[in-house]
Amino acid sequence: MADGVRITKRMLLRWAALVALIAVVAWVCVQLGEWQLRRLDERRATNAQVVAYSKESAVPYEQVMDHTIVDGDEWHVVRVTGVYTGDTFQARYRNQGGAGTEVVSVLRATDGRYVLVDRGFIPRPQGQADPAPPPAPSGEVTVVGYVQRNEHGKDTATVPHDHKVRLINSVKIGESLGIQLVDGYIGAFEATPADDPALQPMALPSLDEGPHLSYAWQWFAFAAIAVGGVGFLIRADLKDQRKTRRRREEVLARKAAEQAGAAGTQDGQP
Repeated sequence: MADGVRITKRMLLRWAALVALIAVVAWVCVQLGEWQLRRLDERRATNAQVVAYSKESAVPYEQVMDHTIVDGDEWHVVRVTGVYTGDTFQARYRNQGGAGTEVVSVLRATDGRYVLVDRGFIPRPQGQADPAPPPAPSGEVTVVGYVQRNEHGKDTATVPHDHKVRLINSVKIGESLGIQLVDGYIGAFEATPADDPALQPMALPSLDEGPHLSYAWQWFAFAAIAVGGVGFLIRADLKDQRKTRRRREEVLARKAAEQAGAAGTQDGQP
C-alpha cells in the first residue's frame, strides 16, 4: 500500500507538470492564432483601402504628398506635371507577373519640387541580365499614378550604387543626388505623352486574403490537440496503474494459493 501511495504521488506530480506545460503550449498556440486573425483583419483593411483609393479621380499630388507618407496614404491616385531631370534608377529584384526591374526617375514638378516617379516594370528575359532602363521622356509630361510610401531597409538596399537600388526610398535617392525629394513616390500607370512601351504600368497588389485564416485554424487546432493530449496521457497512466494493480493482485493470489496448497499437504501427512 505504501508503494502504491508513492506511485500515486509521483503520478500527481507528473500530471501537474504536464498540465502546466500544456497550458503554456495551448496559450501560445491561441495567441499565435489570434495574431493570424489580426493579420487577416489588417489584410482585409488594406485590400479595402486599395479598392477604395484606386477608384478615386486623380488629384494634384501636393494634396496627398505634403507629409511623410505612411501606409494609410498608399494607393491614393494623384497627378503631377513637370519635366524629368534625367536621373534614372533601376529598382532590382522586382516581380510583376515575373521577375524584372522597375524604372524610377526624378521629375521636377511645375511647383519646383522634385518628385520620384516609378515609371513602370520591365520583365527580365529568362537567363539574361536586366534590360537597360529606357530614358525618361523629354519635355513636359503629366503622370498619373498611385501614392507609395518609401521602402525601408539597410543602406546597401536603399542607397543607389551605379544607379541601382533594391528598395525605393526617396530620401536616400535624394541624398545621393544632393537634392530634396518629396517623401514617398508615385507608381505611374498613365503618362501624357506616353512613356516607353517597354514599361508595364504599376499594377494593383493581389487582393487575396492570404493564408492567415488557415494558419489561425491550424494554431487553434494545435491548442485543442495539446489540451486533449493531457486527458489521453492521464488516461494512459491510469490504465497502466490498473494493469499493474491487477498483475500484483494475480501474483498475490497465486502465492496465497500455493501457500494454501503447501499447508494442506503438510496437514495430510501421517
